[in-house]
Amino acid sequence: MRILKVVQSYFPFQDQGGPVVKVRALARGLAKRRQQVTVLTADLGLETGTHSGSGVKFERCAWGWQAQEDGVRAVYLSSLVRYRALTVNPHVIGFCRASISQFDLVHLYGLYDLLGPAVSYFCRRQGVPYVIEPMGMYRPIDRSLRLKRMWHTTLGEISWRDAARIVATSEMERQELLDDGVPKAKVVLRYNGIDVPGTLDRGSPGTFRAKWGIRSDELIVLFLGRLIPRKGADVLIDAFAQACAEKGRLVIAGPEGEPGYRATLEKRAREAGIGSKVIFTGALYDQDKQSVLADADIFVLPSRYENFANSAAEAISFGVPVIITEFCGIRSLVRGRAGLVVAPEKAALAKALRDLISDSELYAKLKAGCSEVAAELGWDRLTEQMEGYYEEVLSGANGNVQ
Repeated sequence: MRILKVVQSYFPFQDQGGPVVKVRALARGLAKRRQQVTVLTADLGLETGTHSGSGVKFERCAWGWQAQEDGVRAVYLSSLVRYRALTVNPHVIGFCRASISQFDLVHLYGLYDLLGPAVSYFCRRQGVPYVIEPMGMYRPIDRSLRLKRMWHTTLGEISWRDAARIVATSEMERQELLDDGVPKAKVVLRYNGIDVPGTLDRGSPGTFRAKWGIRSDELIVLFLGRLIPRKGADVLIDAFAQACAEKGRLVIAGPEGEPGYRATLEKRAREAGIGSKVIFTGALYDQDKQSVLADADIFVLPSRYENFANSAAEAISFGVPVIITEFCGIRSLVRGRAGLVVAPEKAALAKALRDLISDSELYAKLKAGCSEVAAELGWDRLTEQMEGYYEEVLSGANGNVQ
């Protein structure tokens, strides 16, 4: 199959969050299975040369930049205008006119950008089937709610109507789609994946502790994710202050998703009396992220809404029991197996922390369950599943559901 994947942000722009990791893993996995894969994305800063250390060689092309990595061709469209994650990329028109008919199928990731609607327009004109993976964006939950609802009734509605499949990444998202009237025959389920044990370079245990001066016998509670209000790091600070006042360190790792929000969290920690017990590391990628996961004892993501919770899945792959909220899509895999599922409230989080710290049998049970959950989320398995969905689309007339 000749597959085009369209996503607003792609490697090496890892500061844009989990979708970058997911799309790259699926693209490389499909290429490994001898599929021809191209990724179409926006240039978010290659011109500055700040990503020269990514290990990928970027070259100029007619549309902006391009790169080859593990059998995947990535095309980075020149960005005329950028506002937050949204970009204006005029070259998408020229690329589609010249290339869209060369692909058997197109996979669009995310909503609320201009790349997806533009590419889907040319797909409809050329008779190329496409699937959409909303990545938890279907129901507007963060900023610019009015604009997002307007998108649904204009560009989004047109693209959505003619998609051959809609890919949900959790049971929670699948049910939301069905509740909002998306035809059941169009909706398929495929989890987000992780690198399973045995494929990771875990580094040397103790590396993170040594770097930050944390004793080997001191408890580490880890939060890993973008620093935005929805992720709930503020509630975690309060819960940690209540449950771990006498011992342990709270590590808050991740890029600042909203300007000034890290300072807000730091102030909250000081006011809770635990300023010296909380470590803000900033963004951690690759080996640095693996080091903190290898040394963590408990992972907590108190998100008020999380389509899947990639960072929780990564922690599980390192054998770290997790505490997540009932609003995380991964909850059905975690509950009673690799972690605890609670309400996104201080009292519930504090109790869960105390339970995991004081109940050694519960902790051991959940830690042992991590390997089983991780095995269900291996990229090889999920890539094969995605490939099967593509084949189903192509077996129907013009990708229509039969």
